[in-house]
Amino acid sequence: MVGQRPRRAGLARVHKAAGFTQESLAHAIGVDRATVVRWEAGERTPLPQKRLGLANLLNVTMARLDELLNVPTTTERGMPVELVAADIVGSVMALGGADVDRRAFFGLSASAVVAAAFDRGDPEAITRRVGRVGGVRVGAGEVTAIRAMTKALGDTAAELGGAHARQLTVRYLVDEVRPWLDGTYSETTGRELFVATAELVHLAGWMARDAGEHGVAQRYYLHSHGLAADAGNHELAATALRGLADQALDLGHTATALSLADAADRTGGHVAEPKARAYYATTHARAAAADNDAATARSRLSVAHTAIGHAVGEPGATWASHYSPSRWAHETASVHARLGDFTAAEEHLDLALTLGIDRRRTQAMVLADLGLLRLRKGDTDGALHSWTQFAHYAEGVHSTRVDTSARDITIRLRTIPGNTAATLRDALHTRVHR
Repeated sequence: MVGQRPRRAGLARVHKAAGFTQESLAHAIGVDRATVVRWEAGERTPLPQKRLGLANLLNVTMARLDELLNVPTTTERGMPVELVAADIVGSVMALGGADVDRRAFFGLSASAVVAAAFDRGDPEAITRRVGRVGGVRVGAGEVTAIRAMTKALGDTAAELGGAHARQLTVRYLVDEVRPWLDGTYSETTGRELFVATAELVHLAGWMARDAGEHGVAQRYYLHSHGLAADAGNHELAATALRGLADQALDLGHTATALSLADAADRTGGHVAEPKARAYYATTHARAAAADNDAATARSRLSVAHTAIGHAVGEPGATWASHYSPSRWAHETASVHARLGDFTAAEEHLDLALTLGIDRRRTQAMVLADLGLLRLRKGDTDGALHSWTQFAHYAEGVHSTRVDTSARDITIRLRTIPGNTAATLRDALHTRVHR
């Protein structure tokens, strides 16, 4: 009976410690105070789409929240409940709201990330949603609007870093896209709507990662994968896996990165777009190089080289089809550098600059890497020249990767005598210590 359920004294204790009364917690999570009272009394359990936001507000992990709520932490398949919400769209929207309110770090074990990312989604999810009645009527115009906004926001982020348009992206996702997802649409439109939303969610993940907020980024990537899998879009699913692999590389989780990169390569390996094939194969090569698997790294580089050679000049409609030959050259250089072939790495960085880079953020990153390679080869003047150009292109870019490069360069400049190095170090000082 309801009256026999144990009270959740721990939940009340934790939300008070976090500075929330019943009223303020209810307001923050978007429910009535009576609902919070029932949660504490054990009479009700927060819906899956509320739990992500609740954990974020209380600054606890999902596992800890499940303990406070006395709910099971895994499904019959052993997957974390938090990653198998009944309504993936609702979970995305809850995540978006929580991201705006408090960007806390969410930690998941490597095995949980891989298990969740490999989940094939629910192919009937869209069909079930089509049967709903009510809400705004959605057609091709709304899908086009999402894609146009994703392109505009993506262009800004690629030029000046993820921090510049992050909040606008999440607000658009929550305030504008949510009514469309909850609206009325045909199955064909529904699939296009899920695909467009997956691209926007992936962009939000990329922005979070570029801002150094890996926990939030991880969840966006996982939700993007779920939306893409529900829509049956293998290319977008592979792109989400690629994002997770890149993030795992950033964090030093090499085995997880290799597993995810291999899955992205296999999932997207038969996509017709050659730039997409190069995109996934190069990621696989970078993960293999980080795992000291030189044979696999070189094999996947060969595949990527062949694919990029067949790429057309104009970018297509999808995320992966925007993978340019200059970006391929930059990432290929990182693989060669990891394998110890600094000459090949420098050649590919020079190639990236020769092919042309139209984004300040990417230009800065290439120049930072080129300067380091030249320093390692004993070309101090060449390194200083590249880093001086880096300082120019990094101006106005808000990106943790560019900030990290600036800090690394500043440290290395301390060991280089002369006025040029001192002047450059002073120029980067403000950025490093802001």
